Amino acid sequence: MTHDVIATTAGRAPRAAAGSTRMLLTCGMFAGPLYIVVVVFQMLTRDGFDISRHPASMLSNGDYGWMQIANFVASGLLFVACAIGLHRVLRPAASPGGKWGPRLIGVFGAGMLGSAAFSADPADGFPPGTPTGPPTTMSWHAAVHLLVAAIAFLALVAACFVFARRFVAAGLAGWAAFSGVTGAAFLVTWSLIFTLQGSRPANIAFALAIALAMAWASLLAAHHRPNRRQSEG
Repeated sequence: MTHDVIATTAGRAPRAAAGSTRMLLTCGMFAGPLYIVVVVFQMLTRDGFDISRHPASMLSNGDYGWMQIANFVASGLLFVACAIGLHRVLRPAASPGGKWGPRLIGVFGAGMLGSAAFSADPADGFPPGTPTGPPTTMSWHAAVHLLVAAIAFLALVAACFVFARRFVAAGLAGWAAFSGVTGAAFLVTWSLIFTLQGSRPANIAFALAIALAMAWASLLAAHHRPNRRQSEG
């Protein structure tokens, strides 16, 4: 009887671990869509906001700024959970990306939490009542926001290329191309907003690249999530 109890307990442990890993990666599946939907909702409902002029981080200002701050917090936590799940799934693997891929997704999630803690400044007419044009000064918290956002974006781009290499090694050409194109699109559009300052098409392209990268990360979580049969053992 004691032997049966030990065997049952030993069998439950892997199932519990697989179940919690599945839950962590499910969090990652919802992280990107949640962020995108909440931003689009605010784009359509908040007076004065124009995605061709204002980055989404500026939504943290104004009477309803709490909504974007909460969006950063919730999405950031979900991406951190996703990173933990990816680490569990990929840890035994010796192929490229098993170590740094999850870490980079985790850095991105932590960066979103930092973006919630340190808000961007109002600018260019948003929120309503803010003078038009770029701000003449920058607050300390806006400077920290830019630094944290840059680190988060670099981590996400690096994750795209790390996983692209991993998928190449695994012979998954479609996923390799998706990952590489996503990272390249992000880099190209990011550079455009610096070289073409004030360009509305460049700002829109960068916003779309961010959405694409977040969708990629959520699809990545779905790709690696154990199925229910694996979780139940």
